[in-house]
Amino acid sequence: MSDHLHRLQTVYDERFAREYGPWRPVITQVADKFLACGVLDHGFARIRCDDCAHEYLLAFSCKCRYFCPSCHAKRLAIWTRWLDTTLLAPVPHRQVVLTIPKRLRAYCLYRRRLLGEIARVAARTVTAAIRTLTGERDLAVGIVACLQTHGSRANWHPHLHLLVTDGGFRPDGTFVSWPVHDTARLTEAFRRAVLRLFVRLELFDEDQAAGMLTWPHSGFHVHTAVWVAEDDRAFATRLARYCARNPVALERLTYDRAAKAVTYRSDKSDGPTAGTETVDPLEFLARALCHIPDKGHVTTRYYGWYANRPRGMRRQAEPATDGPPAIVPAPRLAPTEATRRWAALLQQIYEVDPLACPTCHGAMRVVAFITQTSVIDQILTHLRTRAAREAHAGPRSPPSTRAPASRSTARAARPSADAPTAP
Repeated sequence: MSDHLHRLQTVYDERFAREYGPWRPVITQVADKFLACGVLDHGFARIRCDDCAHEYLLAFSCKCRYFCPSCHAKRLAIWTRWLDTTLLAPVPHRQVVLTIPKRLRAYCLYRRRLLGEIARVAARTVTAAIRTLTGERDLAVGIVACLQTHGSRANWHPHLHLLVTDGGFRPDGTFVSWPVHDTARLTEAFRRAVLRLFVRLELFDEDQAAGMLTWPHSGFHVHTAVWVAEDDRAFATRLARYCARNPVALERLTYDRAAKAVTYRSDKSDGPTAGTETVDPLEFLARALCHIPDKGHVTTRYYGWYANRPRGMRRQAEPATDGPPAIVPAPRLAPTEATRRWAALLQQIYEVDPLACPTCHGAMRVVAFITQTSVIDQILTHLRTRAAREAHAGPRSPPSTRAPASRSTARAARPSADAPTAP
């Protein structure tokens, strides 16, 4: 991004607009935030150990969704924890993956909210299939729909990942399991429903839709083989994170700055998209940037039993206790508690406790948030000067034993050893 973004903007309309769509304003906004993510010059937090006075600086993050791998991983950690503790019912679930043919994918590139319309069609189709096979017309099926636009090589490949209850709920709350079903019939129902949607939106006419129904290989596909037991919550949350994963996986990416080449490895072991691909950095950036969703575009949706309205109605219908309910005010979150929750979130993602002192293994805490430009420049200039002086002195030189001039200088000097490696 830092090497090639400016050049990409100058040649995008000529080289990439036809394949990846126009350059949208949201791309510029997200790209600027991403380049500032984790950079100490844009602000940081000071984290200090009260026992041994060890400190380090933690740079601020961009919080961009579906582009920054680090920030998106934090979003997924928060979301999957909410799924586990609040949303998912203690019943079996099934992953349903629905894909559309290449002819329809270009429509989603220029009309990005179309994938949300297809998600509604998919939810209705899966719900109707479960109701038909069970013979229960009033079943409420819980569906979490993740709208994905990327393929295994970060290419444009809009499709849907649904986390579906393996059955449905009766009005009295009884759960009825989804019987053995034929995926081919579900695929055909989904195909006809999507083509009706394109006709209704005047993207196709009746003759075009009828012509696509005659294709021997329609390009539509539905996969329902992944099943999750009701007591396997860890697998359910892991599957949910997979369904909403970031378009680019850093562990599969290699960038050769000298050769100006990007090599990206597919996550598929076989098939036409398996193996690795080496492309020009501008090509890969254009491919990755097209997956950034527009502002306000909802990429995770909830239907049926998991929709907001039915969940609210169930909460209101819960049996009331005798007498007026006791009103318990929400506890005010203390700064120390907020810090612990932030640390637990990072520990879940990186498997490292950021508030465990590496020197004495004591508890560390956030002592300040530095956002003023003048203060940031002053601290970083001091740390860089000291680091350069220590590097010039050489590794064999004995450590300095001279006491700092003041207490404030000592506090500013302590983070120098860990500042370059702050997360």
